[in-house]
Amino acid sequence: MNGEWLIRGRDGRLSVYLMTQDAVLCRAEQVPGGPWDAPRRIGGDQLLHPAPAIGQGADSYTHLVAWRPTEPGESDLVHSTHFRPLLAALDWDTVGHPNAKGDRTGRPVVAVDDQGRAHIFVRGSGGGLHMRAQAQKGGWGPWRDLKGAGLKDAPVAVAGRAGRIEAYAIGSGAILHWRQEAPGTEFRLVDEVAAEARPGTLRALATSDDNTTLFFTDVSGHLSAWRPGTEPVALLPAAGPGPVAAVRCELDGHDCTLLAQCSSSGRVAFAAYPGEQESAGAWWTESGPRLAPDAEVSLALDADGRVVAAVLSPSTGRLLLTRRKDEPGLALTAWQEI
Repeated sequence: MNGEWLIRGRDGRLSVYLMTQDAVLCRAEQVPGGPWDAPRRIGGDQLLHPAPAIGQGADSYTHLVAWRPTEPGESDLVHSTHFRPLLAALDWDTVGHPNAKGDRTGRPVVAVDDQGRAHIFVRGSGGGLHMRAQAQKGGWGPWRDLKGAGLKDAPVAVAGRAGRIEAYAIGSGAILHWRQEAPGTEFRLVDEVAAEARPGTLRALATSDDNTTLFFTDVSGHLSAWRPGTEPVALLPAAGPGPVAAVRCELDGHDCTLLAQCSSSGRVAFAAYPGEQESAGAWWTESGPRLAPDAEVSLALDADGRVVAAVLSPSTGRLLLTRRKDEPGLALTAWQEI
């Protein structure tokens, strides 16, 4: 999955999205904090390629985007909306190909503005960034070429201040940043910073009402944080090779950023620090059992505002969950298999 796949729905129920060989499945709490239902297929019988993207808007609706095979050697992108965890999602709707026709060009990403409009970003066949957004009165606007060149991996995107969408991608020796000046307006490439980021490690988060922060692992193995207009800050050594999961939360009355990463030891590592105060420092604390090498972690807040972490291993099918206890600090309940 590309994005946080543990989601709190509009009704307060948590859900997780799982990828099988050719479909996306959803599991959800039957009631907030209660037992979980069985996996259900999302969006009908359409066959899909792996690595769908997930995004959520201020209305708490979940948007999913994936590549589907069309003809031999060709694919296009499809989109679905899931309004509530225990309801059926909309059928997959075709949104086309950034270059009109061809095979997959890279993993997509989706972000949703404060009007509930999904924005799909994907690398084009020429190595630049392309975007297509839902129109205000329904349907989709045209594919737009946002320029950039030689992008190394999938972009990431996030809804920032006032629902303004921002996107980031790794270029040649730099990280590039696109944003809207206001919701619904055109995107501009507004900033780039010299950085050697490892592909597959980007994660963006709205860390305050004014800023988004990009987290990435550099080639030296350090997890770094970057807010456009500043220089990247090395936060701490990365716990493992993949991207971090990230959530903004309140810990002991403080606005904090919580990070989680599957560590090289095979467990989940957590680190927290005051929001946008990287100078305060952070350190990893490992939790839970040892996991399969392909395990992924995702973070969310439940209906009571408590931090929840989920870990999924595609190879074993194991889904584990933990929540923050009602205690000071980041004390977690025992990991439970769902």
